[in-house]
Amino acid sequence: MSESATEAPVQCRSALERIGGFFFQYRNLVFTGILFALLLGLRPVPLGGSPALDGWMDVAGFSIALLGQALRVAVIGYAYIVRGGRKGKVYADRLVTEGFFNHARNPLYLGNLLVLAGLFMIHNNPWGYLIGLPIFLFAYVAIVAAEEAYLSRQFGAEYREYCRRVARWIPRLRGLRQTVSGMQFSWRRVLVKEYQSTFAWLTAVLGIQCYEALLEPSSPRRNAVLALLAGQFLALTVIFYRARVWKKRHAPKNL
Repeated sequence: MSESATEAPVQCRSALERIGGFFFQYRNLVFTGILFALLLGLRPVPLGGSPALDGWMDVAGFSIALLGQALRVAVIGYAYIVRGGRKGKVYADRLVTEGFFNHARNPLYLGNLLVLAGLFMIHNNPWGYLIGLPIFLFAYVAIVAAEEAYLSRQFGAEYREYCRRVARWIPRLRGLRQTVSGMQFSWRRVLVKEYQSTFAWLTAVLGIQCYEALLEPSSPRRNAVLALLAGQFLALTVIFYRARVWKKRHAPKNL
């Protein structure tokens, strides 16, 4: 069945599906703009006004974000699903149900939401929670609606059976070890697919920390913190550049 044959007329699609199609096509630009507008436009707020408590909040937020990144690494390392679509639209030439996709239908998006939640926790501005989290949650719900409508048209009964068996968001952990036991984990694929997004959210963490430091009165301690953050950003940039060069020179095209 051709792609055109599986595309429903635009007027027959739900509003949520149309919104999801928009977010799917422009998510890199729109999501980045929204995130940085919130993180830069709103001042970071120390938890309880206490540097000590805020430090623990930063650790908690970073741990949540790291959990989301670890989930993405695990998903991509075992079985990758192409999320870029074709010509800005949702597209799939086969239904991916192996690896983590045998336990949740959208583990990559769940990982993204965990990373975003961690960033908002580190930032800790109440308006960030009230504005940012609902926006991103709605955007991903809409994207999933658009993808599900497409996959249902494309794969029919096979996809509906998959939906009946596997939850949309919350992974079913039972049997996960058995699922991946016969699969080969690809660190090459993880490096190729994840180095950009990992660099982006780690840079956002450093940016929030830098913002917090700049709000403090000038002092030797603040200058030392800023110097440390600058060094960490430089190290991240070097790693990013080396990963990019390796990808261009050595990464197989079929990863």
